[in-house]
Amino acid sequence: MKGINHLILAGRDLEAMRSNYQALGFTIVPRGQHPFGTGNSIIQLRGTYLELLSVTNPQDVPEHRAGNFSFAAFNRDYLLRHDGFSMMVLDTSDARADIQAWHAAGLKTFEPFDFSRTGKMPDGTDVKVGFSLAFVNHPAAPWLGLFACQHYRPEYYEQPQYLKHSNGASTVRDVWIVGETAMDLASYIRTVTGANSFSEGPHAIAIQTGTGTIVLARAQAFEAAFGVTPPHPEDGPHLAGFTVACRALGPLAELPLAKTGNRHVLTPANNFGTAVGFVEVDGRQ
Repeated sequence: MKGINHLILAGRDLEAMRSNYQALGFTIVPRGQHPFGTGNSIIQLRGTYLELLSVTNPQDVPEHRAGNFSFAAFNRDYLLRHDGFSMMVLDTSDARADIQAWHAAGLKTFEPFDFSRTGKMPDGTDVKVGFSLAFVNHPAAPWLGLFACQHYRPEYYEQPQYLKHSNGASTVRDVWIVGETAMDLASYIRTVTGANSFSEGPHAIAIQTGTGTIVLARAQAFEAAFGVTPPHPEDGPHLAGFTVACRALGPLAELPLAKTGNRHVLTPANNFGTAVGFVEVDGRQ
């Protein structure tokens, strides 16, 4: 069974996104640059991370080709529509085996994509980090970005200095895929993740992965959880928001965030098209 490896939050202005998340109490890793035209900044959490992403060198973006999915072109085209939560990434120890298994299950797959880039350690030294990516998609959800990522230096993404956040952020608790037909994707998501544990209600299906829950929901279930309407309904089933578990809310408690149930909610209108819920958990978690 796969877990949620990281979330890609796409925006046209990377520096504005960095400033916004820093103001929320997150520790931000220095900017990185991909060789295919996108730049990023990472927020490291336990078992997962958030990736703030922009198209920084559009001339370097490769187009999609037959049998080849272009990560950068997908995010470029997504950003032509709006900012938002563009992709969910699963963990894997073997991207090529995933592609074979998904293809055998009848899913649309693509050639594996391997790349590396230079990252920076807290002491300022450079380190080379490498990845193999396995892309998959569903014709009923063209704007639901989904792939598995095999890390060759996973320790880079859990450095003690970067895991300390003044808002107490620890883990991603859940990810919400929303749309009137989102629940129809349950078989697809269960096949891709290998998850067997799930619960179903009238307006949502919760699928438990190794690291966090994926919720397939209609708009009313999302509104009940986050207190706002989901962004981008024109996208069909899409990534609309997520919840972060915090050991202590710290500066978040001083911000004018609406509260719905136990979530302190940052609305899509105030967060580059993505809803974020913050929940306080026992400090031992």
